[in-house]
Amino acid sequence: MFKKILIANRGEIALRVIRSCKEMGIKTVAVYSEADKDSLHVWFADEAVCIGPPPAKESYLNMKRILAAAEITGADAIHPGYGFLSENAQFAELCERSGFKFIGPSPEHIRAMGDKMSAKKLAKKAGVPLVPGSDDVVKSIDEAKKIAKEIGYPILLKASAGGGGRGMRIVRSEQELPKAFEQAYKEAEAAFGKGDLYIEKFIEEPRHIEIQIVGDRYGTVLHLSERECSVQRRHQKLIEESPSPFMTPELRERMGEAAVRLAELIKYESLGTVEFLVDKDRNFYFIEMNTRIQVEHPVTEEVIFYDLVKEQIKIAAGVAISGKYYYPQRHAIEVRVNAEDPFNNFMPSPGTITALHLPGGHGVRIETHIYSGYKIPPHYDSMIAKVIASARTRKEAIAIMERALEEFYIEGIKTTIPLHKKILKDERFRKGNYNIKFLENFDLTPDEE
Repeated sequence: MFKKILIANRGEIALRVIRSCKEMGIKTVAVYSEADKDSLHVWFADEAVCIGPPPAKESYLNMKRILAAAEITGADAIHPGYGFLSENAQFAELCERSGFKFIGPSPEHIRAMGDKMSAKKLAKKAGVPLVPGSDDVVKSIDEAKKIAKEIGYPILLKASAGGGGRGMRIVRSEQELPKAFEQAYKEAEAAFGKGDLYIEKFIEEPRHIEIQIVGDRYGTVLHLSERECSVQRRHQKLIEESPSPFMTPELRERMGEAAVRLAELIKYESLGTVEFLVDKDRNFYFIEMNTRIQVEHPVTEEVIFYDLVKEQIKIAAGVAISGKYYYPQRHAIEVRVNAEDPFNNFMPSPGTITALHLPGGHGVRIETHIYSGYKIPPHYDSMIAKVIASARTRKEAIAIMERALEEFYIEGIKTTIPLHKKILKDERFRKGNYNIKFLENFDLTPDEE
């Protein structure tokens, strides 16, 4: 087992990894930018190293500085968290070459699943259902028109190299295609360094459901059931839950088996998430595979009593996973608290937290790095906390979450808490009757206090 792990990340996920390491008796090293010198992950790690100024490219994305920090502190492994360098094959290679174990999959797996066209080809080979679309990157608008005519409008243009909704356009007619193609190409090129696009049939109002998988170097692959992630804005998840209110035992079986087949085909080693679109008739289609710990991993942990971060570390150290499948024993819901004004086009709201009271009580879990007096920097992702409510039933979990959000008191910045309160009251959400279009049709005006 590792003696010391450097966490190449910040905020709540860095703190989350530190907690699991402490319970395992592993020393930790935090890295931080000048903007994060007062963050809790810096306080609670055994050692901390400043790796540069606030911009991420000069700190959290600076591979040389992170590796130098690992070397001077004597770390023997590096945990990338999520975001930043977590799915960067070059960084994984540099870690291994420099003598540090990268706590994640191999560079080959990151490359294979990070490129969406490569991932689709592997999914097809594994017999995983795919959304109809192009077999490869589309080279021209004329080729795009031909494919669109074959599969029928509406279609979705997607960046081969990216995610998060960048380089993505819905096209409903041939007249819209040239402009949308050019816009998506330029956006993808700016965001990911290459503008390669592919085409998929656009599935109207599907649900976004993902399967958590885990695999070790001895060939064992398990699925740890599903998470429902359909409450999104601009393709960014806001609320996740498990089990999905749309799931049936038979569908869980089929989706879980499909995810495992894909991971077994590539001999996957680490945590991973296989993401699907599910239509109203419960047909499911592969979207992508994420080769890292997910933001929403606590949802799975709460319903199957399984520490995913510890498991990820053990797998990297060569420990075999236990050979059984896990199914939800309870219901859990997670809301992401972002420093944004949800009623003003989700305008970012960095600044100093002048007062704070975090919720607690039975069935409430908080993942955060904030405190009263903490200054939220404007340089990074706006998520500042996650609230996870768990109970025996979905109805009870919603009631606990509503109570927790009433207790969550924060001053000095705007947050998405008022929006979450409003969503939880919505009858469609309460009945589990929602899809990825839910927020597009939602009344984004504040309730009167």
